[in-house]
Amino acid sequence: MAVQHSQDLPLADRDRAWDGNAAEKRVRKWAGAEDEPNAKYRDAHAWYDDDNPENFGSYKLLYADVIDGRLKAAPRGVMAAAAVMEGSRGGVNLPKDDIPRVKSHLGKYYKKMGEDPPWDRE
Repeated sequence: MAVQHSQDLPLADRDRAWDGNAAEKRVRKWAGAEDEPNAKYRDAHAWYDDDNPENFGSYKLLYADVIDGRLKAAPRGVMAAAAVMEGSRGGVNLPKDDIPRVKSHLGKYYKKMGEDPPWDRE
């Protein structure tokens, strides 16, 4: 199991609407991953199962989208992934040891947005 390696994607406009299904399609096309996932596809997700990298179902917490030909962290995608980490939409099943690292990864984008992630709020 693996938390996405540390990266620093540029932020998209905060007001940009988030449509995870549409973002998924754009990311697959951009990454050249229509048939199976690859490293570029992985970069759009906060977590993946590195024991099964050839399965699309191994990639969780999509937070990025392709905008003007570039992969960018979508603020509303980051918020959606964080909400799932907090139990929204049934939550996500991740190894216990990976949860703090995923939260840290998403938290970096909250900091770029000038906010605290939901798990750091009182």
